[in-house]
Amino acid sequence: MKWLNKNRVLKVIFFALVVKPLVFIILGLNVRGKNNLPTKGPAIIAANHNSHLDTLVLMSLYPLSLLYKIRPVAAADYFLSNKYRAWFALNIIGIIPIERQRRVRKTELFSGCHTALDNDEILIIFPEGSRGQPEQISRIKKGLYHIVHDRKKTAIIPVLMHGLGKALPKGEALLVPFNCDVVIAPEMAEFQTADDFVKQLESCYQELKTYCITTTEQHN
Repeated sequence: MKWLNKNRVLKVIFFALVVKPLVFIILGLNVRGKNNLPTKGPAIIAANHNSHLDTLVLMSLYPLSLLYKIRPVAAADYFLSNKYRAWFALNIIGIIPIERQRRVRKTELFSGCHTALDNDEILIIFPEGSRGQPEQISRIKKGLYHIVHDRKKTAIIPVLMHGLGKALPKGEALLVPFNCDVVIAPEMAEFQTADDFVKQLESCYQELKTYCITTTEQHN
């Protein structure tokens, strides 16, 4: 328990001294719908994914006192690939690792997510599954549906981010200051099937994109 508390303190220090200054001072961040962010679980933030900055930006929107409740879901094959990255990802960021490379039953694959939701935590999940091309939304997979289809009390909050794929593109290590949008929708309506869920989320992302001031699109 003392080690857990120590990690929580380190997490607060990291976000207070590194992440929040980076996000709110170095990056130009336009946030719309912040009041839609869930402050208690079980809940899932379902965001598009173009950059390693995505998780840090989403977590930075929360006050330091709530960071311990935010659990990003991330690929074990990448974030647990060496002991230093694994320690940082597990203890400072607080990820829930997903084994993408093994063929296992969905109940086993998503057991960490289910445990976190049962503990009323807030998950960050990227329904595309991996980082796509800068500022493009890839095909939405059905994994998120399988996590929540029998957990009706779990709120799903769609979030559309634009610009972060240019600020820190996939495969790049150098941060380029760039004006970025984060548009947060209200909780998703109920859905009956996986296909219904995917269509609803795709439609929501397209609507949220019209609110991004970093695109040339105009909201009608």
